[in-house]
Amino acid sequence: MLELRHLKTLHALRESDSLVEAAERLHLTQSALSHQFKELEERLGLPLFVRKTKPVRFTSAGLRLLQLADAVLPQLRSAERDLVRLAGGTAGRLHMAIECHSCFQWLMPTIDQFRDAWPEVELDLASGFSFAPLPALARGDLDLVVTSDPVELAGITYVPLFTYEAQLAVANQHPLAGKPHVTPEDLAGETLIHYPVERDRLDIFTRFLDPADVEPAGTRTAELTVMMLQLVASGRGVSCLPNWALHEYSSRGYVTAKKLGEKGLYATLYAGIRADMLDAPFMRDFLLTAKDTSFATLEGVSAARG
Repeated sequence: MLELRHLKTLHALRESDSLVEAAERLHLTQSALSHQFKELEERLGLPLFVRKTKPVRFTSAGLRLLQLADAVLPQLRSAERDLVRLAGGTAGRLHMAIECHSCFQWLMPTIDQFRDAWPEVELDLASGFSFAPLPALARGDLDLVVTSDPVELAGITYVPLFTYEAQLAVANQHPLAGKPHVTPEDLAGETLIHYPVERDRLDIFTRFLDPADVEPAGTRTAELTVMMLQLVASGRGVSCLPNWALHEYSSRGYVTAKKLGEKGLYATLYAGIRADMLDAPFMRDFLLTAKDTSFATLEGVSAARG
């Protein structure tokens, strides 16, 4: 009656909060996923979740199956890893760098799981803030780079991890806090606080202000997210951050998060990988673990579309 695909789809629905996003994660159409749920519910004679609720509200039957999924799916992944080890290919090197200041929130749990699963793989992590990691990747000095700014390089493939929304953090008393969304012109009189990276690597400039030919009144930098948001909360400026990094503070009423533009400003985070490493079993497992961890721990991310 029950199949592994049923547990995987229920798990994906819980992590995605909608049929649309769950279908994207599973690389299915929404209609195919809906049919799969309907078929299972007819077999069981029980509904598994309440339709048209957000976040998705599961029935008692759905919650029981999710308990089973939480118990079985990790064991399945573990068994698959063991089989790969038995077939060989357990050793290797995974040296990585990140170009995202906010990525540690989900990357460190990913690395912890990976170390436990692949103890024979030499793992090293470096910050890409003080050097150019993508050229180092192309040279073979690195094996993986987490970036939101892919650059076409020979022998490098970019695997999308997830899509997120870049939002503007403003003080709760700021005049922009009451607007439905922020326009580029709204920032002409503002101090923009950002991470200490080049301007051409910041979406707030390249995709929002520069196309509108708008320059902020001033800029200042801070290395840590919490430092940036302390400055924002005290009225020293505004800051553009990924929604997952901002949610922790906006949900507590520390600052207010605003949409950039009427339609929002969205970006995708990628793992840049050398082509010769793509088929390494431990690399494939790292990417799966990274995606699972990000969807499980980050608020507001969705399946990457590109």
